[in-house]
Amino acid sequence: MKKQPIITKISRSTVLKTLCLWGLLYTVSAKAQTDLNRYTTHSTLFGFGHLNQLDTYLSPFEYQGKQGNIVHEKFRPTHWLDGRITTQQKTEAYLGFSQNPSKSSNTLSGTLSYKIGWHYSWKISTLQLFAGGGLQVRAGGIYNTRNSNNPAQALAQTGLYASGIAAYPFYIRKQPFQIRYQIDLPFCGMMFSPNYNQSYYEIFTLGNYDHNIRFIHPGNAPTCYQSLTLDFPIKGFTFRIGYGCDIEQSRVNGIKNHSYRHSFLIGYVKDFYFLKRKDYPNNNIPNF
Repeated sequence: MKKQPIITKISRSTVLKTLCLWGLLYTVSAKAQTDLNRYTTHSTLFGFGHLNQLDTYLSPFEYQGKQGNIVHEKFRPTHWLDGRITTQQKTEAYLGFSQNPSKSSNTLSGTLSYKIGWHYSWKISTLQLFAGGGLQVRAGGIYNTRNSNNPAQALAQTGLYASGIAAYPFYIRKQPFQIRYQIDLPFCGMMFSPNYNQSYYEIFTLGNYDHNIRFIHPGNAPTCYQSLTLDFPIKGFTFRIGYGCDIEQSRVNGIKNHSYRHSFLIGYVKDFYFLKRKDYPNNNIPNF
C-alpha cells in the first residue's frame, strides 16, 4: 500500500490548526466589537433663551424674542476600525416667539431637525477628540400674525455637514466630570425657497416653478451649530448643563433669512449597557 507523502499530512494538519486559530481569533474579536457596540449614551436636554430672527419674505424688520428647544442625542461606538468610529444621532425641536421693534407684530416659528453623523475618535492623553460629518434634515416654518397676503414662510432643508468634538473627562473628589465642545458646519445641501415676489398659491396651485429648490453652501448660507456642556454626577445620576448657539443664515432668491438662537441647556445623561457593567474590566468604558 502506497504511503501518502509526509508533506501532505503536515499540510493538512497545519491548515486545520490555522483555521481553528483564525476561528477563535475572529470569535473573540467579534465578541469584543459586539460588546462595545452595545454601549450607548443617551442624553436629553431642555433649552431656553434668546431669539433674533429675520425673513425678508415676511418683513424687512428683525424680530426678537424668546425660544425654547429640546434635544435628544444618542452616541455609540460602532464595530468599524476597532471601535474608533462612533455614530451620533441628534433630534431637535424648537419653538420661538418674537416681536418687531415697535411691538406691533408677532411671529411664531418652529423647526424639527434630525442629524446622523459618524466620527473618527482618538486620544491625546486624557483628551478625547472626534472628527467627521454627517447628514441633516430640517423642516419647519414661520408665521407672521400681521401679514394677510403672505402670512407664512416654509422652511425645508437637507445637506451635509462637517463636525468636530472635544471631550475632556476629569475627577473631583473621585467623582467623574466631563467637559465637551462640539461644532457642526454645514457645507452643501438643498433648500426650498419661494422667489421674492412669488406666492405659495403660484407655486403649489398654479404650478409655477421659479428656481424654488436651490443649492446652498457657505457662500449663500453660512451656518454654524455649537455647544459647550458639562456633565456632573448627583446621587448616582449624571446631569448635563451648558450653552448652545445656533446660527442659521441664507440669502437665496432675493430673500434674506437668519435665525440666531442662544440657549441655556440643562438635562440628563443615561448610559445603556446590554451587558452588565462588571463585564467590562476595570470599568474601562468609553466617555462621550
